[in-house]
Amino acid sequence: MCSILKCLAVVDDLIKVKEEDTEHNGSKGESVAYYTFHGLKQVAEKLASLAKIAWPIIITSLLMYSKSFVSMLFLGHLGDIALSGGSLSISFANITGYSVLKGLAMGMEPICYQAYGAKRWAIMTKTYRKTLILLLAAVFPISLLWLNMEPILLWLGQDENIAAVAKIYIKYSIPDLIAQAHFHPLRTFLRTQNINRPLTISVIGAMLLHCPINYFLVVYLNLGVRGVALASAWNTLNVNFGLLVYLIMSKTSLRPWDGGIASIFSEGWHPLLALAGPSVLSVCLEWWCYEILLLLCSLLSNPQVNVAAMGILIQTTSLLYVFPSSLSSALSIQVGHELGADQPKQAQQTSIVGFTLAALWGILAFLFTTAVRDVWGRLFTCDPMTLGLTSSTLPLLGFCELGNSPQTAACGVLVGSARPKMGCNINFVSFYLIGLPVAALSAFKFNMGFVGLWFGMAAAQVSCTCMMVCTLICTDWKQQATRAKELTQENEDSKNDLEAPLLS
Repeated sequence: MCSILKCLAVVDDLIKVKEEDTEHNGSKGESVAYYTFHGLKQVAEKLASLAKIAWPIIITSLLMYSKSFVSMLFLGHLGDIALSGGSLSISFANITGYSVLKGLAMGMEPICYQAYGAKRWAIMTKTYRKTLILLLAAVFPISLLWLNMEPILLWLGQDENIAAVAKIYIKYSIPDLIAQAHFHPLRTFLRTQNINRPLTISVIGAMLLHCPINYFLVVYLNLGVRGVALASAWNTLNVNFGLLVYLIMSKTSLRPWDGGIASIFSEGWHPLLALAGPSVLSVCLEWWCYEILLLLCSLLSNPQVNVAAMGILIQTTSLLYVFPSSLSSALSIQVGHELGADQPKQAQQTSIVGFTLAALWGILAFLFTTAVRDVWGRLFTCDPMTLGLTSSTLPLLGFCELGNSPQTAACGVLVGSARPKMGCNINFVSFYLIGLPVAALSAFKFNMGFVGLWFGMAAAQVSCTCMMVCTLICTDWKQQATRAKELTQENEDSKNDLEAPLLS
């Protein structure tokens, strides 16, 4: 309700114009109608601007989501142990590797977005190179951890055969980790310039090759689990290759290798590290929460059914998450550009329009999960107990989306305004001080079982959304524009207009 009232206030601001239109002075009714039309037109322009950025991201995200789906199909073809070991390895890789790289890469987003808005092109290229170095440096300790994963899994009580397969899979996933370290900053660098089509085309091309590559490695060369892992790495390398080809051939975009590199190691690391630290914590805290829920499922009675149902629901929420996540990225870009261009009012309006749009998506997600609760589980399993548990919990998952969608959009606003620490604090409080305790008490103390775990997640999402709303309402947007100037202020006397003709 607060977000709706706030949005109405913004619409009221939008319909005010600086000069009176003499053609509409004759009639008050005509004047109000004109201003209302003018304001709604500007809101529509905001929506169109966000949609222009978000839709390519949605398509790309769905295609990348299908990558893991194909991998799971080929793992299932290899047998139950391969499927279990591969799934366990993917989960371990997400927790300890991919989430870390994604979080670290998010540190460059507000700097690049605001630098682009301020037309400080040199800052963008320097930030890209520093982020690439940071991610490649992070690959080394993560790889060491992955190579020693088997003893950790055995210590946690995992089956020896499954742990052995998981070790093989994650060992051959290290090339994908390196490729991801290059992909994340390159994707952000292009999105900063509103260049999304090459990424979409590259992902489409990589996905068209993904099934044949899997078949070649897994079946033809008989590499088994190793082939599935290598095919995933090959897919990421293909995407990287497509983006590099575009950059080499493009005559309009900035190139990350433009400019000197001699001073990269000696200057300007503090802003990036100050943003990367909270960003990686924020991402990891949210990712880890779902893994902890999965672990708690194994402690309930009939753990096989509970874990299977939780897997279906997590896959479902991951699919529903594509839209708010893409909208969040669009908001980060747009808000960052507007703050960098010293347009705080525009940034505020974009935030509220985007937040309201995300809230509407949450309602649609709730209606969808409620409507398909009796048939959705059949896409994944035929087990009656798992189907019953999934059916009874899907409406609660939809209720979680009422909070998850707008809070995800709000996180995008915080990223665009260079406030990842605020998002990290909110995630920690809502998920770990509220959500998980409520989940544990509901499931075990009050004997609500599996459904109780999702009551905890609902409590986390509601509290997170409330805190995000309060944060956005209390935001001083003029101050954020001032912070953007400080963040993008260069520490050297070099000119920033060397690449300006490329973007003019």
